[in-house]
Amino acid sequence: MPLFLNDEQTMLRDTAKDFVAEHAPAGHMRSLRDANDATGFSRDLWRQFAEMGFNGILIGEDDGGLGLGHVEAGVVLEEIGRNLSPSPFLATAIGAVEALKAGSADQRAEWFPKIVSGEAVAALAIDEGAKHRPAATAMKAERSGNGFRLTGKKSFVAHGHVADLLIVAARTAGAAGETDGITLFAVPKDAANLSATPERLTDASIAARMTFDGVEVDADAVIGEVDGGWAALSRMLNATRAGASAEMLGVGAGAMDMTVSYLKERKQFGVPIGSFQALQHRAAHLYSEMEVARAAVLKAQQLLDADDAAAEEAVHVAKAMTGLATMLAVQEGVQMHGGIGMTDEYDIGFYMKRQRVLAELFGDANFHADALARAKGY
Repeated sequence: MPLFLNDEQTMLRDTAKDFVAEHAPAGHMRSLRDANDATGFSRDLWRQFAEMGFNGILIGEDDGGLGLGHVEAGVVLEEIGRNLSPSPFLATAIGAVEALKAGSADQRAEWFPKIVSGEAVAALAIDEGAKHRPAATAMKAERSGNGFRLTGKKSFVAHGHVADLLIVAARTAGAAGETDGITLFAVPKDAANLSATPERLTDASIAARMTFDGVEVDADAVIGEVDGGWAALSRMLNATRAGASAEMLGVGAGAMDMTVSYLKERKQFGVPIGSFQALQHRAAHLYSEMEVARAAVLKAQQLLDADDAAAEEAVHVAKAMTGLATMLAVQEGVQMHGGIGMTDEYDIGFYMKRQRVLAELFGDANFHADALARAKGY
């Protein structure tokens, strides 16, 4: 598969680039932060995403979506990252959609139209500790009547405090650390005994700590098979990891573009600082690292679209490489901006903060390097 976008994907990229830059630039994120907005994103903007058709990219045409793939979803996510746009796109249009594909026809009929129209926002309640460890799921899902009772806590749930739907991983059998015995549930926001404590993250986005104090759900809430949710969870995580990599790629590209522009404009000794050979070498190194990461992300997306057995390993490579390359991008950006790079007045610091959150989301570089090594028998 060629590692470049085809004509249709390029047209989508141009459309998304213009739309996001106009309606949700970095200033949009800054204004939400300065207003101490309690939602963390604009619902009006989310509905505009729906009007553009973006929300239904991964939803099949039979279910009212566009029937496109992860490459196309990544195109939109890269522009979201480039503009630091606060959006539930990753969790809802990627994660929840991919999870619900393993669910029942009734679940899809209930939630897909709401996602396509921008009416619903979803959140992924997977992690329970400080680090991404899905196999360590300990939340209990015990049989209760014709359904289940969920008891436990989840952390780092982006948009969890305002989500209409929660995709929850809980343990119906086995012990923490085992992949067998995990079940996925679709839990509505109005479930009794469910509480959320929102916390503003370093990048000004909001995630929640969720407490399930005996939340009752019926059997229809199960996504896929009881005790056999690991396969569906893995497919969902592969999709969101590739999506997070694409968004992070946009963050790194946005920081790099801002830095290169600054090197051309800022003058010392009467000449642009971009003419200094040492800074040229650093910029060239950054460009090469970003291009390698871009290729890794596109390859992972293509393999996911092809349902290739090698897709999961490619996703691990993409998330790890993008985390390292974009960390270099934001660090070099702050350093090359000099003292003003540390001020709130300039947006470059926001890129560093967003990169840090995305790097941790769904596993950092160390997690994915370790997973890849284990898959290869090390």
